[in-house]
Amino acid sequence: MPKFLLLKHYRGGPELLEPIPPMDQWAPEDVDAHLRFLGECTRMLEESGELVEGQALTPDRVDVRYDGPGASPVTTDGPYPETSDLVAGWYMVDVESRERALEIAAHVSSGPGPQGKPIHEWIEVRQVMESTSHGAD
Repeated sequence: MPKFLLLKHYRGGPELLEPIPPMDQWAPEDVDAHLRFLGECTRMLEESGELVEGQALTPDRVDVRYDGPGASPVTTDGPYPETSDLVAGWYMVDVESRERALEIAAHVSSGPGPQGKPIHEWIEVRQVMESTSHGAD
């Protein structure tokens, strides 16, 4: 069965159907409702046997680059972190088809936001490449 990574972008990606303030501006009860919804999504995927793993991510980030032998890693938060992509979390699912991965992503997109209205967030869906052997025969 194919595996898919479903990425929750809270910043970046196509324009939202309706503008939504950043989560740190939501009422506490709206944040709680959204997090409960995500927990329900996780339980649904666990019960169906489709969840491989899922995690929430903090907004803190750093970009790292290799600059050659002996050099320390080069790091930056980017020139404009407020305009960069923000991945807030992800689900890895193992499903029967691409269509099923899209159904799950659409359900996750329906999560509640301010005043309980669906946020219609974009969920990036990417198929995981099958592993290949890199060893010698």
